[in-house]
Amino acid sequence: MSDTPDSAVRTYTQKHRAAFLDDLAEWLRIPSVSAQPEHDGDVRRSAEWLSDKLAETGFPVAEVWETPGAPAVFAEWPSQDPDAPVVLVYGHHDVQPAAREDGWNSDPFEPVIRDGRMYGRGAADDKGQVFFHTLGVRAHLAATGRTTPAVHLKLLVEGEEESGSPHFRALAEERAARLAADVVIVSDTGMWDENTPTVCTGMRGLAECEIELTGPAQDIHSGSFGGAVPNPATALARLVAALHDEDGRVAVPGFYDGVTELTETERELFAQLPFDEDTWLRTASSRATAGEAGYSTLERVWARPTAEVNGIGGGYQGAGSKTVIPSSAFVKLSFRLVAGQDPERIQEAVRAWAEARVPAGAGHRITFSPATRPCLTPLDHPALQAVARAMGRAFGTKILFTREGGSGPAADLQDVLGAPVLFLGISVPSDGWHGPDEKVELDLLLKGVETTAHLWGELATALR
Repeated sequence: MSDTPDSAVRTYTQKHRAAFLDDLAEWLRIPSVSAQPEHDGDVRRSAEWLSDKLAETGFPVAEVWETPGAPAVFAEWPSQDPDAPVVLVYGHHDVQPAAREDGWNSDPFEPVIRDGRMYGRGAADDKGQVFFHTLGVRAHLAATGRTTPAVHLKLLVEGEEESGSPHFRALAEERAARLAADVVIVSDTGMWDENTPTVCTGMRGLAECEIELTGPAQDIHSGSFGGAVPNPATALARLVAALHDEDGRVAVPGFYDGVTELTETERELFAQLPFDEDTWLRTASSRATAGEAGYSTLERVWARPTAEVNGIGGGYQGAGSKTVIPSSAFVKLSFRLVAGQDPERIQEAVRAWAEARVPAGAGHRITFSPATRPCLTPLDHPALQAVARAMGRAFGTKILFTREGGSGPAADLQDVLGAPVLFLGISVPSDGWHGPDEKVELDLLLKGVETTAHLWGELATALR
């Protein structure tokens, strides 16, 4: 266990709470919206602000790293212990667009505190969860009497996550030597709810494609030619219908090759979460669950691969009828991938499956977007257990485990650096990421500070 006295960490955190929140509010006032070119200067100002604040915190190295798009921030604080493990923390400083007319009750870039919550764009996603590391490392030093962290600490805070991280992979590859780490901590995630602290153990990967089928060189009369030439819309409908079998499994041959199956321990831990299906369905704006037979709803969205139709079209779309055979039809598909699946192999399998269903006389085009790999850290990994212990000390309760159904750039770090990815976040579903009145619960934000203060000692012990 770490030698960080829990009471000393809490005392230090509370003593510096007001200044910490003032600094966070100052950062939130910078509208670092990476998706809007008119805010390019603000995104740069956000990076420079963070770099200066990390240097003020005590990081001997704090740099703004340029990319072809928005700048990232890198910081490093070596441990005086030459054998200390190296930990890289990932987050992002750009935010989603926001305007008062979107439904905010206050200016999204003028943070306010109401009822123990700080409202403002980026309060939870992700500036608040990046910033708690600054107070956390100071609390760690103050409570232990150290002059440097118990681990060799690095931070990488990108500026384009809300725009799809188009340059992140290249940045990680270019700077791999500087970013090298024994473990990666992602602070761009959340917990189950306010009363159930959890640690996420993995994210799904993603492969996307668009399939277009073509027939006649132009739309043609369905009376004069129907039944005698290939209809791309009909062929596309048959292809989509063949995507799943009667048990909800993806019917692409080889799709499940290598999938890391859920363990009984994981299924038992998922079952311990206070999951209410009716509440979940209301959140999903749906009336019934569906999916692969033999798995619970949480298992389906966290630990099983999927194939979904994201959009489909072709032929006449206007009012009334227009009796034609369309010249083309298309479908957009996305495949969420789990540990053990290789996105490139999935793309090859999908391409072969689709091409086998193109009727004679029809043309086709299959276009894939850049893929994201899945990442998963086993429950018994010592670093994951260190995160759970640190969070348990901060929250004073048992920590449960989740996974994330979505995908993100964290997998690129796992892939490039060859290091396990762990998730540490204190955000809760009610924080309203990307929506109006985004907020962060201040008590939970300070629990994040305490968790990181404990974490560096826990990891230093666990990874030796």
